[in-house]
Amino acid sequence: MSWASVFRLRQYAKSSLWIAPLFGMALGVVLAELAIAADGVDWPPSGWRYSATTASGVLSAIVGAMVALLGFVVTIGVLVIQQATGALSPRYMRLWYRDRLQKTVLATFTGTFAFAFSLLRSIESNSVPDFGVTLAGAAVAVSLLLLLVYLNRFTHNLRPVAIADLVGRMGEGVFARGAMEVGASAPHDGESVTAHGPVTLIRSPHGGAIQAFDVAGLVAAGVGHDCTFVVPHLIGDYVPPGAVLVEVHGGTSAPDPRHVTGLIALGAERTIEQDPAFALRILVDIAIRALSPAVNDPTTAVQVLNHIESFLTVIGSARLRDRYVMTDDRDRPRLVLHGRDWEDYLQLAVSEIRDYGATSTQICRRLRALLDGLLESLLAVQHPAVETQLKLLDQSVERAFPDPDRRAVAQWTDRQGIGGRSRPHRWG
Repeated sequence: MSWASVFRLRQYAKSSLWIAPLFGMALGVVLAELAIAADGVDWPPSGWRYSATTASGVLSAIVGAMVALLGFVVTIGVLVIQQATGALSPRYMRLWYRDRLQKTVLATFTGTFAFAFSLLRSIESNSVPDFGVTLAGAAVAVSLLLLLVYLNRFTHNLRPVAIADLVGRMGEGVFARGAMEVGASAPHDGESVTAHGPVTLIRSPHGGAIQAFDVAGLVAAGVGHDCTFVVPHLIGDYVPPGAVLVEVHGGTSAPDPRHVTGLIALGAERTIEQDPAFALRILVDIAIRALSPAVNDPTTAVQVLNHIESFLTVIGSARLRDRYVMTDDRDRPRLVLHGRDWEDYLQLAVSEIRDYGATSTQICRRLRALLDGLLESLLAVQHPAVETQLKLLDQSVERAFPDPDRRAVAQWTDRQGIGGRSRPHRWG
């Protein structure tokens, strides 16, 4: 099985809502057998004994309650999907599926159901699994506690600002891990890194968005064939069937195309594993959805801009390059990956929000405060891209506010949009 196939299986397992409950059900059956065996060694104490009628009634009630609670959680899931696709971003659903608390709740419910149902078959008039019935009651208590935690979490975390905070932190974490992985890549700025010799094109066997690269595997393959792999696409790009996926420069032998394509995971949509820009895409989606005429909630967009600014500050503090060259132990280039530069991230973060929020005083003022803050916190090398966005914002305000007095108000900076400590824009 190729690395890409294993990656896709991991993604499926992370987003699946049935695997954890299945393991919970299997564990419930095993624990029921152990509980029945424990009753054969004169345990529990006499105070924990039950009659056959009582035990049967309790276990039957538990089985019915767990089925009802499972239906309740599924109903909540449907409501979350409606909320996320209607007011947030459909891209967020890929992250919501992975929530560990939700899977724990489902696994606990199915496990308690299987445990109680398995105990029912061992109840006889002269034989009752007393220890198992007690454990079943304890499992119900744990299930109810988890349900309350689940309800509390999703009641609070379904707010756009809470989701923006979650997605922003995930994106920053992915960016930090990616920066560590490519941090040792050779700069090779302005010089050729490809080997002299023939260039072999490896084409994509099927279409899909690039989800992840096996960097170590590609470097090892480059060493084995004494060649340099060049991937002409950014992670997150959609590659149609038959398009060039990898360029092979030089080499003593031709690598197997199936092996090389098996080191690049393609899927139906982007993932966040190696793509911090996908997290930024979700944040922008939430903001522009709030700015749509159907929602008309610029305050939510302002709150999302807070987390976008934090994300941009982290990205702007790192050294970004338009390409990353991975070398072998002898410092020979073996893999060339293209990367996003600071201007790419900045355009993604502010362009659509500026366009959709051009008529909102809140958005104009908060965007200006965001860009001014980046000028204050980042190095001078990052300033030209920020100043370009400030000019575009000025032009947008000029078009949206023909009245001079209203335009002057929209050109002030305010970290709260409206109501904070505002001041004239120093670049205007």
